[in-house]
Amino acid sequence: MEQAPLVEMTGISVAFGPVQALESVDLRLYPGEVHALMGENGAGKSTLIKALTGVHPVDAGEIRVLGEPVAFTGPAAAQAAGISTVYQEVNLCPNLSVAENLLLGREPRRAGRIDWRGVRRRAAEVLAGLHLDLDPASQLGAHPIALQQLVAIARAVEVDARVLVLDEPTSSLDAGEVAELFRVVRRLRGKGVAILFVSHFIEQVYEISDRMTVLRNGRRVGEHRTSEISRVQLVSAMVGRELEVLERLDRAPAEPAADAAPPVVAAAGLGRRGAVAPVDLAVRAGEVVGLAGLLGSGRTELARLLFGADRADTGEVTVGGRPVRLRTPRAAIDAGIAFSSEDRKAEGVVADLSVRDNIVLAMQASRGWTRRIPRRRQDELTRRWIELLDIRPADPDALLRNLSGGNQQKVLLARWLITQPRLLILDEPTRGIDVGAKAQIQELVAEQARQGTAVVFISAELDEVVRLSDRVLVLRDRRPVAELAGEDVELDRVMELIATGGDARA
Repeated sequence: MEQAPLVEMTGISVAFGPVQALESVDLRLYPGEVHALMGENGAGKSTLIKALTGVHPVDAGEIRVLGEPVAFTGPAAAQAAGISTVYQEVNLCPNLSVAENLLLGREPRRAGRIDWRGVRRRAAEVLAGLHLDLDPASQLGAHPIALQQLVAIARAVEVDARVLVLDEPTSSLDAGEVAELFRVVRRLRGKGVAILFVSHFIEQVYEISDRMTVLRNGRRVGEHRTSEISRVQLVSAMVGRELEVLERLDRAPAEPAADAAPPVVAAAGLGRRGAVAPVDLAVRAGEVVGLAGLLGSGRTELARLLFGADRADTGEVTVGGRPVRLRTPRAAIDAGIAFSSEDRKAEGVVADLSVRDNIVLAMQASRGWTRRIPRRRQDELTRRWIELLDIRPADPDALLRNLSGGNQQKVLLARWLITQPRLLILDEPTRGIDVGAKAQIQELVAEQARQGTAVVFISAELDEVVRLSDRVLVLRDRRPVAELAGEDVELDRVMELIATGGDARA
């Protein structure tokens, strides 16, 4: 007979204005199990966690802990009920000691004062219980991020957590650090703790989890024992397509460049510890190279290395056959590389500036702020790109924040196209926009390739990657697993590689 769940969420719905983030979602967490929460970006994972921990109130549904209905008013109430969360970004105090972080707010006292000897003694007991060899008196910030996360887990243990939520805990860890984290997780599982594990790394999920719940577009599409669902079935559930019924899309890519033609940009062994393993990539004029993989596979991390937004630890990049040092985005722009970030709001558009100011921003930056672009030239360029991209409203003075998401994305593309880049890197350029705007942007990508621009294209919509790309580099768990070209660029093959990494046994 199956034991009763520690936590049971039934029919959970959460909306933010007109946006339905969760709709009638169920989740069960059992003692002594690691339960993986799976889904692509925007599937509702974070919202479900925040509903569980009292960050977001639920619009419908019920949460039960040990069979009793609860309505948490905030994370403190959830923690008091035995539910603790350890986030991807460690939210402890690096300037304090390990012991102080473990018992912050719960320090033993003597005669009204903190008993520091007692603090260190209790901290040592908690660390020993998890077999963590850490000096309680050492400063937390002196330790690597992996150990800081283990201290955060130890703090949750110290408050007697019955349910531990781990939100992307391995995103910044190397293989050895992941192994140490999993050792602690298994020890807690053995003590009867229910662990909710959120990760985009498929192999890690299969290594550590006993059961999983899959979300897609705010709905639960299944709960499975991990041993009973294959990797291919999991990816199909996450992206919403069955491999065996996929039809080949009619693609009309640009004419592929001859292999003998020198690449516009080539990367050899380009990588960054904790972000993406060394990658070889060459992009030729008039060619669209797609980067395919689930969120967290290393797609965006590779794009950022190519643009100098992050600094590589290994490898080199050549532009037009000449080595370049891409230490900053400015160096990349000077080399003819443009990058449209997936985070349009934080790293792309400037919402409080006008359409005109946003469009000319990259060109002005490349000239330097002492060589202002004449206003007449700004107006000419703005009018031209508003017309070419059908930006609405067609008002150069309109504040960007008042435009729709699709039109904001067009403005961002205009900003980079105006610089006439040799390589255009597009990370999720069609995310969150309507079908009409999406079709226009896809056509724009194809047109840029026809005009000779080299393009690196990233999208979570794999059919979009396949439709536009001449070649596709497939990444999985932060490393390249295969490159497809020509007739081999097919949707079912890309999905299979994402799911299995080329391992036929998966």
